[in-house]
Amino acid sequence: MANNHLIIEPRTRDLGGFTVGRVLPYAKRRTVGPFIFFDEMGPAQFDPGGGIDVRPHPHIGLATVTYLFDGEIRHRDSLGYDQVIRPGDVNWMTAGRGIVHSERTDEALRKRGQFMHGIQSWVALPLEHERTDPSFHHHPKDTLPEINRDGVSMRLIAGTAFGETSPVETFSPIFYLAAEAQKGASIPLPGDYEERAIYVVDGSVEIDGETHEGGRMVVFDNGHEPTITAIEESRLMLLGGAPIGKRFIWWNLVATDQSLIEEAKAAWTASAQSNFIDSVFSLPPDENEFIPLPED
Repeated sequence: MANNHLIIEPRTRDLGGFTVGRVLPYAKRRTVGPFIFFDEMGPAQFDPGGGIDVRPHPHIGLATVTYLFDGEIRHRDSLGYDQVIRPGDVNWMTAGRGIVHSERTDEALRKRGQFMHGIQSWVALPLEHERTDPSFHHHPKDTLPEINRDGVSMRLIAGTAFGETSPVETFSPIFYLAAEAQKGASIPLPGDYEERAIYVVDGSVEIDGETHEGGRMVVFDNGHEPTITAIEESRLMLLGGAPIGKRFIWWNLVATDQSLIEEAKAAWTASAQSNFIDSVFSLPPDENEFIPLPED
């Protein structure tokens, strides 16, 4: 901890030609506002024949949000939604009491290859909504508010910031912005939120006299108003909100009580054993594969 902020460096892992940088959860900082999971996907170049194949898997107690800079991903879920997400769009999936989804590269795109880069986040649901009915909403980029501030262009992915509100339905106070800053621009942070952070995707910024380059999250102390300046043309994610409280997280499952995770684990195993017939969880249409429950 230094200068009223905490620095988080992503932990990277290779998923077979595709690198993921895990930022949250972090040992010294489990959440920022309701954000409990934050991954940078790529950047990666898929050669012809390559692509993403995340087989169907369950979620509870959270909402997932995928935001792409480059590339495409097809989402399918157990509610029957089948949606391609493209750069600037928002896929917001509320898991609530339980949902199953897959993420894949379409065959046509797989044949020619693609460049992929984006952010995937999980937002923990508040106690009163963690067992809500699952839902899925797609928001094209032209439906999201755009905010311009003296050399900084921002797209409001979710929540409220700078007098604008995103059409994405959320369940607790939150802000989430994708920002592009010109060299020398002063980067603002929304006020009125107890927990706030930025993630430098690429480029570099100066924060209170310190330089931070791409691939780093900076989490600010409550009440601290940092001075953030783009050293060069930079791309950032601004995020935060009200504290969500303690959460248990195991695999793709998030809950306020460990018993809910144990219940979901048992339900996923039982659903698989019954071939997803008359079971708690079901597979997305046209999907036959699934990810088995990991060993503890």
